Amino acid sequence: MQWRGRRGSSNIEDRRGMGAAGAGGVGVVGMLAILAVGYFFGIDITPLVQGMDQGQPQESRPLTEEDQQWGEFVSVVLADTEEVWAPVLPQQAGVDYVEPKLVLFSGVVQSACGGASSAMGPFYCPGDQRVYLDTDFFDMMASRMGAGGDFAYAYVIAHEVGHHVQNLTGTLGETNRLRSQVSEQQANQISVLTELQADCYAGIWARQAQQRFGTLEAGDLEEAMGAAEAVGDDVIQANAGRTPVPDSFTHGSAAQRQEWLMRGFNSGDMAQCDTFKAAGL
Repeated sequence: MQWRGRRGSSNIEDRRGMGAAGAGGVGVVGMLAILAVGYFFGIDITPLVQGMDQGQPQESRPLTEEDQQWGEFVSVVLADTEEVWAPVLPQQAGVDYVEPKLVLFSGVVQSACGGASSAMGPFYCPGDQRVYLDTDFFDMMASRMGAGGDFAYAYVIAHEVGHHVQNLTGTLGETNRLRSQVSEQQANQISVLTELQADCYAGIWARQAQQRFGTLEAGDLEEAMGAAEAVGDDVIQANAGRTPVPDSFTHGSAAQRQEWLMRGFNSGDMAQCDTFKAAGL
């Protein structure tokens, strides 16, 4: 992925290296309960990290050179999403694009959606219009999920920005309202459709980034497709030693996530990302 030497975003809030209180013994499952109501997470990796200690206090520390490199990378990718969505959203949806903030954190973080652990994976909080990201997740993608690569990591960021786009268009508010009125199985289906639409929006970003900046290098799309596969609910459940249960999916299968990512990339059209219409809703 070609990203060096380009503009970085000013909308980065870097909380890494700061001392932060832990979860107070709440643990991963408790964290999920705190955060689950009405909000959507791009990647649910909890089955892969259960047993890891995510509730210990974090000590202040200086940023390493690797931390600084990650910060530069995330800043450029966020700037690219700003360049893409500023014209695309008004043109295709008649909505002005309001740039989100992206918070870099280590271990645990506080958001308008509550306290969060890095075990959640990256997430978007509509309450404060911020994307939250612990870049250690990228290391996990490479080492534990077999989905490394800079464009794979960029896809993750673009997916979370896709949730911000949904928030601006009113989709998140509407799906939250619907989920509170239906059964758990139906609520899961709505969550899946929400996540797949964010994947499709990430595909639109990838197409536009290539057209505007010449971002893609050989193998980059394969990296993104590999990441989409790795974060499919069926793959995560299987890798955690569980039998995949489609009714429990909240983000979509690997095949679905790949399909909608490529639908956005191939079309560049938000109208082609209407997962709800495609599902007959």
